[in-house]
Amino acid sequence: MRAAIGHQRAPVIPGDPSMVAVLGGYLEHAKTLRSPDTAIHHANRLGPWAEKYRASQARECAAHVLRDMRNDYAVATINRSLGALKKALSIAWENGLTPENYGLRVKRLPEHNDRDMFLTLDQVKAIADNASEQVRAAIWIALFTGCRRGEILKMRAEDIGPDSIVIHAGNTKTLKTRTIPIVPPLRKYLDAVPLQINFEGLKTGFRRARVAAEMPWVTFHDLRRSCGTLMIAAGVDLYVVSKVLGHSSVAVTQSRYAHMQIDQLREGMNRAFG
Repeated sequence: MRAAIGHQRAPVIPGDPSMVAVLGGYLEHAKTLRSPDTAIHHANRLGPWAEKYRASQARECAAHVLRDMRNDYAVATINRSLGALKKALSIAWENGLTPENYGLRVKRLPEHNDRDMFLTLDQVKAIADNASEQVRAAIWIALFTGCRRGEILKMRAEDIGPDSIVIHAGNTKTLKTRTIPIVPPLRKYLDAVPLQINFEGLKTGFRRARVAAEMPWVTFHDLRRSCGTLMIAAGVDLYVVSKVLGHSSVAVTQSRYAHMQIDQLREGMNRAFG
């Protein structure tokens, strides 16, 4: 207080701001992040719950979010919103708005990232056939390129060349530019680029399509996994798969598709010695 008076500025006194005000501080912070639109999207999702709580009620707010979101969202998606809440509370504390870091009271759900799900071409077709034109294009682009959802949504017509697509560094998870060859069945879906749909629209459209195809457990990211799996099953070298998917190293690709390598080795040995 004395320091604030000495510098002729208003003192910041810790209190118990509303959760809406806390998230407002996070939205400013999100503008500085590599993927601000995504960060802001996950924070905005918390709006209905934020209106009901104050900063000191962080634990209760997080529990309410979990109860309501659990049946409609994947664990990873819930955790991204909880992460935004946790960071927002941390920022409020760092700025002297709260007497303690209430973000420490917010706990994420455990995630099981060893999910081993891949789709056959027939399964992808069943989902795509139940989707709108824009979502259908996104589905096939994901399968034939291995691109992440965000990379597809940020794709522009000028990124598409005669025989390849450039995924710019600012749009990738590893912050590295990569070039993906265009395979023949992909070409007709590239006419839809740039997609006239946003993150939420693609998520909702894909959910409706997978439910209509009676495959409600499928996630959009499974299309990326399926791209890698189909390439390896066709005998494509791990180095090539790694470059297409944009993994940080071949070791990452190997760890995620080790089961496919074992199956290929077993098949080869059976042919040789069986």
